[in-house]
Amino acid sequence: MTEALEVRTHDSIAEIPAEVWDACALATGERPLDPFTTHRFLSALEQSGSVGPRTGWQPLYLSVHKGGQIIGVAPLFAKGHSQGEYVFDHSWAHAYERAGGEYYPKFQIAAPFTPATGRRFLTRAGFEAEGLAALVQGAVEVTANNGLSSLHVTFCTEAEAIAGEALGLLHRTGQQFHWENRGYETFDDFLAELSSRKRKTIRKERQQAQAFGGEIIHLTGDDLRPEHWDAFWRFYQDTGSRKWGSPYLTRAFFDLVQETMRDDVLLVLAVLDGRYVAGALNFIGSETIFGRYWGCTEFFPCLHFELCYYQAIDYAIAHGLRVEAGAQGEHKLARGYLPHETHSLHWIADSRFRQAVEDFIVQEKRMVDEEIEILTSYGPFKQTTVEEQD
Repeated sequence: MTEALEVRTHDSIAEIPAEVWDACALATGERPLDPFTTHRFLSALEQSGSVGPRTGWQPLYLSVHKGGQIIGVAPLFAKGHSQGEYVFDHSWAHAYERAGGEYYPKFQIAAPFTPATGRRFLTRAGFEAEGLAALVQGAVEVTANNGLSSLHVTFCTEAEAIAGEALGLLHRTGQQFHWENRGYETFDDFLAELSSRKRKTIRKERQQAQAFGGEIIHLTGDDLRPEHWDAFWRFYQDTGSRKWGSPYLTRAFFDLVQETMRDDVLLVLAVLDGRYVAGALNFIGSETIFGRYWGCTEFFPCLHFELCYYQAIDYAIAHGLRVEAGAQGEHKLARGYLPHETHSLHWIADSRFRQAVEDFIVQEKRMVDEEIEILTSYGPFKQTTVEEQD
């Protein structure tokens, strides 16, 4: 007899032991595959008040139980808006509400505020197929039982998108800019694969940035100190207020990162005359370094490119990693970051609205595919290199 699977919901990640969650998230080794689905990251968001009441991100984590053990989990949130997602559905919300429906609240399976691709249906090794199917079915049932308009799974892997589509969800694609490591030993090895003009431009930008008059330092693990987070908080607030109106993360979040995730962090700071003037925050996975936030208190030419993109490439080459540099930004193309497809899944309760969304997704995919092809052709690599990467 096949053992029954049971899906449960949890109002707090504290209800699921860290070792159990991380076993499903493949985060029990020295370095997690995806730092944003670890128990410590999601717990830091919750404990710091970055998600929870009055944020529009209300946790309702899922777990799948079989034979007395948890074989799968998922970071599910009830959303009262579409902020901090980076897979934009504002037009869907407006259309649904103009037709007399209530789009919010909706359910979202995601790493909050984090446009980084990773597994969203987290399963123990050996339970991948049945765990994913149970999490998809459970998430749809919870959405329907609560009378919500929709369920969204953002920045999932391509394999999850294919599996979710086979289970009846809508598969949407987008694009981001990523830097791929082709076994480079030095930054010059990477430059050698670029066209002459782009190679000269990058060298000039690096020289200009590094001539700002100070030094650039890398901090991770026990080298991180409270004063570094104080400086970065100022940078983050400045960038957040300009981009989003108000920062998503609280100051307490960074204190918790220092306490529980400092080994998962690379903080790149520019120091001038003893003061921190700019910084870029990265999270480190076992295969990828993820660029997340940048900010500055003083402007210096090209320092943004240096701290966010070139320093990340330097670190990636030294540690055998690739780089995901966050959402949007066609300026990344000239700096060696090529367009890559991203994936999301969607379940719409209303059948008529679902059909309209599906039609939109089909048309959007054609445009995304065309955009990726065009942008890649304008990339900085020699044509033979691009063809090899494709």
